[in-house]
Amino acid sequence: MKPVRILFVCLGNICRSPLAEGILRHLAHDCPIDVDSAGTGGWHIGDLPDRRSIAVARRHGIDITGQRGRRIAAGDFAACDLILAMDRSNLATLRALAPPGAQGKLHLFLGYTLGVERDVPDPYHEGPEGFEAVYRMLSEGCLSLIGKLEDSGS
Repeated sequence: MKPVRILFVCLGNICRSPLAEGILRHLAHDCPIDVDSAGTGGWHIGDLPDRRSIAVARRHGIDITGQRGRRIAAGDFAACDLILAMDRSNLATLRALAPPGAQGKLHLFLGYTLGVERDVPDPYHEGPEGFEAVYRMLSEGCLSLIGKLEDSGS
């Protein structure tokens, strides 16, 4: 069975989307997925995730230090089956960049996973508690996403 290709997207690809990628990889043992993350901005291309994202992931037994920041590329729209934006601003940017045939792949992360039309807040200007809160949101959403994928037979 061909794995479902999932791309998580935030602004800089150093806080939310790499954390979501790490969480989904960690949780999806038997689910055939190929997961990646990217940013709509290019400020952190090649950088490690934010040290606070690394720390919160590590506290939960997840290592995201192998990831590097990258910017969404035109080829991602064709290559991915599902592109989940962390907030409405990044979703709007993705909709502006995506070709017409890829529009149906684009969704707000919490809207798609939990049915809640709410942003995952950017914790960049927060302390450890902000990163922990984001971790909990992402973890809950990723668990729900795995359930949806398993229910659909993917």
